[in-house]
Amino acid sequence: MNYNGLLTAFPREIKYFIAAFVLILSIGFFTGLLFVSQTSTTSPDGIVENYIGNEEDEFAKVMKFKKSEREMLTIVHTHILSMSFIFFLLGGLVWLTKLSKKLKLFLTVEPFLSVLLTFGGIYFIWKGVLWMKYVVIFSGLLMTATFTLSAILVLYHLTLKPSGRE
Repeated sequence: MNYNGLLTAFPREIKYFIAAFVLILSIGFFTGLLFVSQTSTTSPDGIVENYIGNEEDEFAKVMKFKKSEREMLTIVHTHILSMSFIFFLLGGLVWLTKLSKKLKLFLTVEPFLSVLLTFGGIYFIWKGVLWMKYVVIFSGLLMTATFTLSAILVLYHLTLKPSGRE
């Protein structure tokens, strides 16, 4: 059976259900990004400071201390698990669109690599591997771009009419 474009063949009510899910998922995802911007972790030095502290900076506006191992394991564990579910569910919807297999493969596999690099990179920063801050920024940007593109493409395909070939 050809599953390419199956989203277009779903009944209107199922399309509304999927659209509501993708919209609420997107609100949650982008709210998380707002939180990141509030913690000064949108710059390489801000990322480092957020996890290993800034106690040596006597002029810091906000004093930050190095996170404990328990805090770091909680951050890494919860984010890797939750982001894996987010990208699995969104990726499943991407595979039901009329996109090329190569684009679908990229949009559904890349985020898992970015999740691993982003949150694994944060852990390595905490361990003192400071050059990982650039990996974290790049992988975080790529993860956000693939999420955004996937969500937009799924929502767009929900508006299409079935072609009759499904």
